Amino acid sequence: MHNPTASLHLSAARTGVSEPTLRGTLWPWVFGAALSVAMGLWPQSPALAQAVKVGAGAYQAQPRSGDAPPPAALWRTDAMAKQAAPTNQWYSALVFAKDPEVLYAQPLTVKATLQGLEMAYPSQMVVPTERKDTEIHYPHTEPLRFNALGFTPERPKLARASDWAIDIAMGQGADQFTATVAHGSPYVQMRLSRGDLGVSLPAGATAQVAAADARQLLVSAGAKRYAVFGPTGVRWEQAGSQWVARLPAGKGYVAAAALPDDSAASLNLLARHAYAFITHTEVQWRYDQAASEVQADYRTRTEQMEGQDNGALLALYPHHWFNNPSVEGKLGPAYDTIRGKLKLLPGGQFSTRQPYMGFVPFWPKVEAGDKAAELADVMKTDQRNARRMMLEIGKGAYWQGKGLQRIVKLMDVVEQQGDTEGRDKLLKLVQGRFEEWLSGQDSKTYFHYDTRLGTVVAYPDEYFAVEQMNDHHFHYGYWIRAAAEVALRDPAWATKERWGSMIDMLVADIATTERGGARFPFVRNFDVYEGHSWASGIGLGPHGNNQESSSEAINAWIGLILWGEVTGNTALRDLGAYLYSTEVQAINHYWFDIHGLTLPPGYKNVEVSMVFGGRLAHNTWWTDEPRQIKGINLLPITTASAYLATSPSYVKKNLGALKGEMDLHASRGKRADPPDIWQDIFAKYMGLADPAAGLAQWNRWGAVELGDSRSHALHMLLGLRQWGAPDLSVKADTPLYAVFKQADGRKTYMAFNPGKAPLNVKFSDGKTLSVAPGSLAQSLP
Repeated sequence: MHNPTASLHLSAARTGVSEPTLRGTLWPWVFGAALSVAMGLWPQSPALAQAVKVGAGAYQAQPRSGDAPPPAALWRTDAMAKQAAPTNQWYSALVFAKDPEVLYAQPLTVKATLQGLEMAYPSQMVVPTERKDTEIHYPHTEPLRFNALGFTPERPKLARASDWAIDIAMGQGADQFTATVAHGSPYVQMRLSRGDLGVSLPAGATAQVAAADARQLLVSAGAKRYAVFGPTGVRWEQAGSQWVARLPAGKGYVAAAALPDDSAASLNLLARHAYAFITHTEVQWRYDQAASEVQADYRTRTEQMEGQDNGALLALYPHHWFNNPSVEGKLGPAYDTIRGKLKLLPGGQFSTRQPYMGFVPFWPKVEAGDKAAELADVMKTDQRNARRMMLEIGKGAYWQGKGLQRIVKLMDVVEQQGDTEGRDKLLKLVQGRFEEWLSGQDSKTYFHYDTRLGTVVAYPDEYFAVEQMNDHHFHYGYWIRAAAEVALRDPAWATKERWGSMIDMLVADIATTERGGARFPFVRNFDVYEGHSWASGIGLGPHGNNQESSSEAINAWIGLILWGEVTGNTALRDLGAYLYSTEVQAINHYWFDIHGLTLPPGYKNVEVSMVFGGRLAHNTWWTDEPRQIKGINLLPITTASAYLATSPSYVKKNLGALKGEMDLHASRGKRADPPDIWQDIFAKYMGLADPAAGLAQWNRWGAVELGDSRSHALHMLLGLRQWGAPDLSVKADTPLYAVFKQADGRKTYMAFNPGKAPLNVKFSDGKTLSVAPGSLAQSLP
């Protein structure tokens, strides 16, 4: 299905980019905006638009006349309405959608309707596409439906949310019907204030009361098995295709579960934990700087409804259990899901340790050799065109953010190659553009803080970042990272008294760690249990939420690390390290499947470009051209992109598939325009695995993606030729480091010191490096 606004597609093909028309979701948002008008939430006049000073900058307290506000999050209980709205989560459709939407909790799907709560264990569908490839879908079909029989429920609302669990309220007044749903939970846990519970089965399903335990209703629906666990004293009665749980007074609780298989052992395992109702979930992270690792501890709290307290039962995703010695020998049966095998772990808690892959903000001077004249020439041309290059396409925060980072990366190259005068001009240019936006005084561009949702939005709207709350981490990530690099050169510019406080607001929008606060939601885009971000703010559509450009999410977390480092905010730096290290693992499993654990045989492509709650697709929101499909999960390739080379063989496999994909594209009468679109991205991607091959692919006169420059691309390729490919096996006891290894084994070590005191860096292979304050040091072979 293609974007219905495709007629708005813009192209800058000669410069090597096609502008997406919709990034976070396929479904244009009209309901929330229309309702805002009806409720009087739309700004009535320019007089309502007030500038609120923040340091030297300002944001608007109201959208300016004619600018639409963010959508209304109507479907929350009064208690939840006092908190910032949870946009960009797997369950966000619950609070935004006019009509009920499917929530992909994994391994279950749920759908809260006026007729009751649907629950299903979805199965794989291989779906052929017009692109002559396949998609993988896990649709919500043939659900069980649960409904309160003692009263008429009202429109389902979000009643509670912790890190990966939610409560859905379907009652009214004193009559309450509440369901707890969580990532990794095989149960839907339901509470009723009074009355009985109806259980409707899908067509053809059968059910029977377990002979060994009269509390259990066992359901067979084709090859799927479910169990419904009632309280002691429950009476199960059948009325046609519906069963009724006659609940004893004071025991209004029922847990429904999908079983991973039809074995008695699995049923017994689910029964042991069925009455441990989840009341809270939370992850705590710690960046271990000395070991260059990030530890994450996942914990649940439960209320034991009856029987022995065995704790919660959690299904771990591949990025939780793969290479995790702390859970070896403890895992039970597994669910087949769109994320691969989700393996059950009793006890309700576990920990992971993931490697932190260091980076430096920029690379040092390169010895260009035979490319010296070319590098000098492209640097001269790029500097001359820098003002135009800072915003060649688009008009909103996404393209302006890309443009700011583009010129900052050009500035890195110019500076490191010795042109300090050129560096200063570019720095001034970038600062000026920042200040236009951050000042709140520009007639066209500004930021607005919305108190109803708890968010900062930018105008003019781009890719529905306001109207649907899409892509904030993509957009603001570019701004934050560019601001951090400006601060490296001009710390005074980034103080809170000047422009730092406005950057801090963008940081807070995507990286607030307070839970349940009114100002911003907890880590807006990041799903702590799935291990990756979601791009759609409101999560509409039959396949759940989605994320396309995983690499732009990484760029945002790199920005947090840098901003935390240059401003002395170690808590923010550590959060960035957790988000970055965790999302890298999720990318390697669910986008690239470098370990061969998640993509089914029916999926024909090498990588996934769009990950949904219930769909895997090799496509983009704006084009089905394979070069851009592949490139959107690589860009921007910078000094922080070494994670892409976790598996050099996969890099070559991924790029090797491109010719076949393009041939298939051509067989449909289509072509890329220009034919080498984004050749700079693919050259650098190859260079991370094979520097010589990457440089050989580079074409000085070829198309360049509009978030990059020829100077930066060539400098990076020449650096890889000079130092070798990234060596990710070597760690260091500082966050800003990099190691490279030549084919003959010689290594180059780098580290950056943003502090004011000398820094001694120790690498895991015994190498040490002394780094002066505010500088980049390298140790040559």
